[in-house]
Amino acid sequence: MPDGLNGTRVDLPASGGSDVSVRKATMSDIPGLLSIINSYAAGGVMLPRTEFEMAENIRDFSVIEMSGELAGCGAIHFYTPRSAEIRSLAIAPQFQGFGAGKFLIAQLEEEARSLRVYNVFAFTYIPEFFRKLGFSQIERGELPLKAWKDCLRCPKFQCCDEIAVIKRLCLSDVGVMDILKRGIVDSRPASAKPAVLLPVLRNPR
Repeated sequence: MPDGLNGTRVDLPASGGSDVSVRKATMSDIPGLLSIINSYAAGGVMLPRTEFEMAENIRDFSVIEMSGELAGCGAIHFYTPRSAEIRSLAIAPQFQGFGAGKFLIAQLEEEARSLRVYNVFAFTYIPEFFRKLGFSQIERGELPLKAWKDCLRCPKFQCCDEIAVIKRLCLSDVGVMDILKRGIVDSRPASAKPAVLLPVLRNPR
């Protein structure tokens, strides 16, 4: 099975042997992505996307397929040479519970590592999911690049209830398949990891 950013394939144990793959999104994926993302946006848990926005940002997106069906998506958006956001993470309801979200995040982290990014962060309503993957909670005010670039159009901008989480990546030669098999991203104790400072740590508000 190929291993890489453009076609990692693996059998997820919880999926009953279903063939699972993650690849970079293409323009032909846009209708399916809009269906998944906007179904969650209708419930107020994601920002809605338009076809134009998806086309403009398609290079940020990866998709996960299970048995040939589009199961979900996630995007990684780069803000500085050291910092990127994992966003638009959405798994279709019928494919939840099989580890697809974990697999997709591992692939997005691998993409960030390949570009030598030190930090990935996310805004989420399910911080416990991210904590299990090695993320730590951080104050939203510590991430002004995100808040001022994208959040201004959010209807919840003045009363945001999402949790900000962040992860310092281990820039080693660990592949996504190793991450999945071992269930870890960086096994070293915190005292052994290099300290990495976030860029632009003050909210101008």
